[in-house]
Amino acid sequence: MSTSPLGVNSAAGAPITISGLASGLNTSSIISALMAVERRPVTHLSNEQAKLAAEQTALQSIQSSVQQLAFSVSEFSLPSLFESSQTVTSSEPSRVSATTTSGAGVGGYEVEVTQLANSAQRTFAFTPPAGEDTITIDGREYKIKADASAKELANTINADGSGTVYAAALASGTVVLSSRATGNSGPEFIKVSDPGGALSEQAGTAKEGKNAEYTIDGVAGASSSNTVTNAIPGVTLSLNGLTRTGPVTIDVQAPGPSLAAVEAQVQSFIKLYNSAVEAIQTQLATKPLSKPGSASEYAIGILFGDGELRSLVTSMRDAMYEPVSGLEATMSSPLDIGISTGAPTGAGISSPASLEGLLTLDSTKLSEALKTNPAGVEQMLQGWSQKLQGLLNSAGAPGGALESRANGDGGQITHLDSQIANMNAMLAEREKALQATYSQLESVLSKNSAQANWLTQQTESLAKSGL
Repeated sequence: MSTSPLGVNSAAGAPITISGLASGLNTSSIISALMAVERRPVTHLSNEQAKLAAEQTALQSIQSSVQQLAFSVSEFSLPSLFESSQTVTSSEPSRVSATTTSGAGVGGYEVEVTQLANSAQRTFAFTPPAGEDTITIDGREYKIKADASAKELANTINADGSGTVYAAALASGTVVLSSRATGNSGPEFIKVSDPGGALSEQAGTAKEGKNAEYTIDGVAGASSSNTVTNAIPGVTLSLNGLTRTGPVTIDVQAPGPSLAAVEAQVQSFIKLYNSAVEAIQTQLATKPLSKPGSASEYAIGILFGDGELRSLVTSMRDAMYEPVSGLEATMSSPLDIGISTGAPTGAGISSPASLEGLLTLDSTKLSEALKTNPAGVEQMLQGWSQKLQGLLNSAGAPGGALESRANGDGGQITHLDSQIANMNAMLAEREKALQATYSQLESVLSKNSAQANWLTQQTESLAKSGL
C-alpha cells in the first residue's frame, strides 16, 4: 500500500519531497529529464560562447605576432642601421688583433712582432722588520709595522694610486716590484731605499723595461705599449705575441654599412615573419570537429579558412616581392638582396617551407649587394619597410582589424553571459515550479489513497457485521 509523502518547504520556498511515496513514480528523474530538455538552449549558448572566447584568444595571439613583426620592420627605416663604418680583420688575432677608429686606409698590411713591450722589474728577499720600517721607492715612502709580512708590504704599495710600481708577494716571501708602465726604462729604474733592511735585492734578477718592436710592411717601429695606435692610420693594433712563423695580415675594409648589423636585423625579421605566418596558417588549416561534444571541442577550428586572415597572409607575401616604385629594377624588392621563400627542392617541386611562404636568406647575395650598392640596399629596405609596416599596422596595431574583431568577440561574450544568467534564473524558477507541482500531486495521491483505504476498511467491517 502507498503511504503519505513527507512534504516540507526549503528556506528558498522550494518544496522538498521524497520522490514517489504515493505515486510510485521517480519524480526527481522526471524533473531532471524535463529540465535537461529545457537547458538545451543554455548549452547551445555556452558552446557559442566557447567558440567566441577561442576566436578572441587566437586573434589576440596573432595580433601580438603581427605587432612584433611590425616593430622589427620599422627598424629597417632607422638611419643608424646603415651608418658607414669600417671593419678590420686579422689573419691571426691571437698574436696581433686590430680595431678601427676612423679614416683607416683601405687595404692589407703585413705585421711582424719581434719583441713585446714589458715593464722593468726588481726582485727582493723580504725579512719582517723588528720595528717600524720606512721603505722609499722612486721617492714614495711606505711605512710598515714591526713583524709585518711581505703580503702586507705588497698591499700597502699597491694601494698607492700615485705609486710607480706594483708589488707581488710570492709564497717564498720574495717581493717582486715591477713598473706600472711598460716600455724602455733605461738602466736607472725602480730606485729602492730601505734603512731598516726589510728588503734585500737578489743579485742578477733586475730587468730593464723594453719597448715593443715590430715592422709594418717591412718598416720598423717601436712602442712603449703593446697597444699601438700610430703604426697604421685609423687602426689600433694589439700586440699579443711574437710572429715567429711569419707576418700577420691586417685587412682594412672600405667604409660602408655593417654587414653583421644588417644581416642580424634581416634574420630577426625573417624569424618573426615566419612565426607569424605559421601561426596564421595553423589557424587556417585546423578544421572543426565533425561532432563536437564539449565546449573545448566546439572551440577547435574556429578560424578554419578565415577570409580576413587568408587575405592578410596573401598581402604579406605580395609585399615581399612587389617592387618599390621609383627604384632601379635591379634593387627594388627584398628578393634582390637574397630574401626569398627558397629555391625548389628539385624537379620544379618547392620545399614545404616555400609552399607555406616561409622566408629564407641568401647571406652571400646580401653581402654582395651591400658591397656593390649599399645606397640602393638602404633605399629599397626603407621604402619596402614603410609599405609593409603600413599593412601590418592596419591589421595588428591598436584599433586595427584584428583588435576590432577581438573586441567584437568580447562584446558578444559579455552579451551571452547576460543571456545565460537570465536563462539560468528562469530555469531555476521553472525547476522550483515543477518540484512544487509534483509535490502537490504526491500529496493529492496520498490523500486519495488514504480515503480509498478507509472506504475499503468500512466495507469490510460492514460485511463482517452482516449488515
